[in-house]
Amino acid sequence: MTPRELAEQICATLRHHEHQAYLVGGCVRDLELGRESADFDVCTDARPDRVQDLFPHSLAVGAKFGVILVVEDGVQVEVATFRSDIGYSDGRHPDHVVYSDSPQEDVRRRDFTINGLLMDPATSEVLDFVGGRADLRAGIVRAIGDPRLRFAEDKLRMMRAVRFAARFGFRIEPETMAAAQSLAAQITQVSPERIRDELTKLLTEGAARRGFELLDETGLLAVVLPDIARMKGVEQPPQFHPEGDVWIHTRMMLEKLQPRCSPTLAWGVLLHDVGKPPTFAPATGPGTRIRFDGHVEVGARMAEHICRSLRFSNEDTEQIETLVANHLRFKDVPQMRTATLKRFVRLPRFQEHLELHRLDCLASHGSLGAYTFVQQFLVETPLEKVYPPKLVTGDDLKGMGLVPGPRFREILLAVEEAQLEGRLHDRESALQFARSISQP
Repeated sequence: MTPRELAEQICATLRHHEHQAYLVGGCVRDLELGRESADFDVCTDARPDRVQDLFPHSLAVGAKFGVILVVEDGVQVEVATFRSDIGYSDGRHPDHVVYSDSPQEDVRRRDFTINGLLMDPATSEVLDFVGGRADLRAGIVRAIGDPRLRFAEDKLRMMRAVRFAARFGFRIEPETMAAAQSLAAQITQVSPERIRDELTKLLTEGAARRGFELLDETGLLAVVLPDIARMKGVEQPPQFHPEGDVWIHTRMMLEKLQPRCSPTLAWGVLLHDVGKPPTFAPATGPGTRIRFDGHVEVGARMAEHICRSLRFSNEDTEQIETLVANHLRFKDVPQMRTATLKRFVRLPRFQEHLELHRLDCLASHGSLGAYTFVQQFLVETPLEKVYPPKLVTGDDLKGMGLVPGPRFREILLAVEEAQLEGRLHDRESALQFARSISQP
């Protein structure tokens, strides 16, 4: 069963029991645009307890806000009771709700006109009480009613306006834009987790460049990611970056991100040069150039701090930081020793490192020599040569009478180095090598 099939089945059941029921929100918008929709929501005049009575496989995930989650065969659909919301003290949830029998009243509490459409699934008739269809045709993201009130109810709606405009190639209606610009500083009232998730969607839905340009235009970028906003106007050496400053370069990379790309790759792209503004040093005379000494190390620390502040998981934080920390190493791959290159390509999720480098090149000098070199190495080098079994273990060294410590680790690394270089091929020769270098 698909989400749409379950949603239509829910509507049919509710109507059979003499309730109003419609598809609502993003799914109707997507259907009107001829796009696929992953999520389907239903709204109804049936009260939450009635919905639960009619659908035993349901969860009261937001019952006090009139929202019940109906689950069938692993598919879930939110069913919301028509309501109006009273007060938003926390800037996200209504202080209390008043249930309604009117779909018109329910729609007026929603965020944007393009998300305020209802559809009767039995007839495909669309009910439009807020001018959403006209805005879809005109390519406009417009808040329902007073945009300042809509944004005051949930500050994240300012970022959602940006994301919808970017995703669909729409423009933000002037009054809605002005409200976002005047309230941008209040986005800090939204939890870091919600901001992170909205930014990740913006990065991975296929319109990241436009999304970040709109974040900048609304003033939200300087609040949620001030270190990215500081990239503007930071010049780069033209012989390596003919495209322009760090902000231009980063936007060009964002533009090349594929829809539904890995979130960690997307964040790695966004943050790979975050260390450049604080390390900028101008050219000092003839024969010198702009420099960013230490920007990789500084950037890796900044990336970790940003990820921690946005409550990324430890695993994702480590991957994003590692992407930033290693992005310049590709320039050295043709000169790397074999062992060093093998260790490099063994980095977790190395394909993300490779893709970040490719985008970095395409958004600057355009040369893909190092990228091609690594690709060829991966094709020509058997996996067992990149990840060979250990020939010597710590237990072997203990058997030689060695005590664990710094020298212990040095010997194991030296054996691995020789193995990766192709100088050791079997356990006996590796043990003999370990014994020879363990002597004082």
